[in-house]
Amino acid sequence: MKPDCSIVIRAYNEENHIGRLLTGILEQSLRKVQVILVDSGSTDATTAVAAGYPVEVVHIKPQDFTFGRSLNLGLAQARAEKVVIASAHVYPVYPDWLERLLEPFADDQVAVTYGKQRGAASSKYSEHQLFQRWFPEHSTLRQAHPFSNNANAAIRRAVWERQPYDEALPGLEDLAWTHKAQELGFAVAYVAEAEVVHIHNETWPGIYNRYRREGMAFKKIYPQETFGFTDFIRLWLVNVWSDWRAAAAEGALRSEWSSIIRFRLMQFLGTYQGYRQSGPLTWHLRQTFYYPRLKGELEGVASKRTVQPINYEG
Repeated sequence: MKPDCSIVIRAYNEENHIGRLLTGILEQSLRKVQVILVDSGSTDATTAVAAGYPVEVVHIKPQDFTFGRSLNLGLAQARAEKVVIASAHVYPVYPDWLERLLEPFADDQVAVTYGKQRGAASSKYSEHQLFQRWFPEHSTLRQAHPFSNNANAAIRRAVWERQPYDEALPGLEDLAWTHKAQELGFAVAYVAEAEVVHIHNETWPGIYNRYRREGMAFKKIYPQETFGFTDFIRLWLVNVWSDWRAAAAEGALRSEWSSIIRFRLMQFLGTYQGYRQSGPLTWHLRQTFYYPRLKGELEGVASKRTVQPINYEG
C-alpha cells in the first residue's frame, strides 16, 4: 500500500534520542507513513531501539557517509511522493506535525517545506537565539530565499529525481538543493506550526566543527562569497552583544554570559576557517544565518493551537 508520506531519518549513535522521535511519529494524526532509518554505522543501540518500531533500516558505511549521500539512499527507498526528512535527535511537539508540514504541497509549485525548531532545556543559550532567528513564529508560504533545514523538512520526490542531493558537500545540502529547486521554478514554504524540539548537546569543538563544515559548504555553493577576519570579529561581537541584551532581559545574563561568548566564538571562528579551507551569498541569506534579530524584526504572535502537545512522559 502506498503511504501518504515517507519519512527519512539520518542517524549515527542516537540511542538516547531516536526512540522519542519514533514515538512521536506513532502519535501523529497521519497514520499511513513509511519510516526509513539511514544508519551510518552506529556502534550503540540505535538500530536495536529502532527495531521496536515499524522502521525500515538502510545502512551506509561511515567511510561512505555524506549528508547528501545518506539522504539519496533513503529517498531511493521512499515509496511516497512526499518525503519528510528529520534528524534522529529531533521530536515533534504536536500530533499534527506531519499534516502541517505537508499542507503547502497543495500548491503544485512548492518543492520543499520546513518547520519550526526550538531547543531543549539542555541547549546552549545562543542556540536558542539562533532557532528563534531562523524559525520565526509566523509561516511564510512563498519564501524569497533558499534557506531551509533538513532537521525538519519535506520535499517532493519527483523534484529530487530531477535533482538529487549533492553528495560532495560537507554540509548545507539542504540549502544547495533548495537553491537549485528555486532555479527550476519551484517554491519553498516555511511552516511555523510544524514544530519540533531539536536536541544539540555538542561539545565546544563539535560546535566549531559544525560551523567550519558549513563554512566550507557555503564557499562551494557560493564560490564568489568571502568571509574575512573582520567579518569574524564584527559578527562575533555583534551577536555576543545581542545575546547579552536578550539574556539580561530574561534575567539569565549572570549564568549565561560566558557561554554566549564561547558559543559565538566557535560559530564564527568555525565559519571563518571553513571559508579559508574551501559566496554570491545573498543579503537575505547573510541576514538569516549570521545577523542577530533586530528589535521588532520577525516578531509575531505564535498561532494558537487547539491540539494538545504529545505527552512523551506518559
